[in-house]
Amino acid sequence: MRKHLVVYVAFTSLLLFPSLQSQISVIGELSQDREVRPGEKYDGVILVKNDTNEPQEVKVYQTDYSFHFSGTNNYADPGSMVRSNAKWIAFSPSFLTVPPQSALAVNYSVTVPEDKEKKLVGSYWSMLMIEGVPKGSAESSAPAKDKTQMGIMQTIRYGVQIATHITGTGVRKLNFVGTPKIVTSADGKRKLQIDIENVGDIGMRPEVYVELFDEKGVSRGKFPGVRYRIYPGTSVRQSIDLSSASAGTYKALVVVDAGGEDVFGAQYTLKF
Repeated sequence: MRKHLVVYVAFTSLLLFPSLQSQISVIGELSQDREVRPGEKYDGVILVKNDTNEPQEVKVYQTDYSFHFSGTNNYADPGSMVRSNAKWIAFSPSFLTVPPQSALAVNYSVTVPEDKEKKLVGSYWSMLMIEGVPKGSAESSAPAKDKTQMGIMQTIRYGVQIATHITGTGVRKLNFVGTPKIVTSADGKRKLQIDIENVGDIGMRPEVYVELFDEKGVSRGKFPGVRYRIYPGTSVRQSIDLSSASAGTYKALVVVDAGGEDVFGAQYTLKF
């Protein structure tokens, strides 16, 4: 096990911004990964479902995407980030009307550049945004029922992550950021807060857990974290529930398992 006397974090593998009542949804995973070689091309499909009894309009567009353990997210212009694959992606349609209680496909293809001028290493990603178009809005072809009314328009937006991993390249490397903290959540639970950043080349979704050892060295249980997706240059926050552990002083072994030999660990003393 590689030991780093630093701290770990994690992130969610999808973005969903729901309204009070959903009109559209994306069927299946909100992240699509493929391992390929430079010069190869592959295709994918995103299924958009209309959950209502009337037609719904949807627009599709690209953004880049990164995130930080502080909770901030950056939806930059497509192709503007160093590890963006947005310019490799072609998709169609960019606007669709989904019939009631039906689903339509958004097709995309990813053409990975030849590895000649710039050597491709590790993971590259961006997002396809699937966004409902409110009736009566400037983008909608359907008029509002009453144009004299004013109010707040609600929209639904799904972010589908399209990640391309270059076969056999790059290293997995994670750092723990700062010092972990014992915090109390809004519902009164005791949690270990750990921030983690990906300082390698490859995106991953590692398993995270904390094992507590009492002052006699006896294990008092493993406490799981969340398997967040984390890309190179991004960071995440784990809040691991320790409420079931009795008060006392413990040695805490934090383990982040990215698969194979890529296991990262750190040890801390906790008292609560």
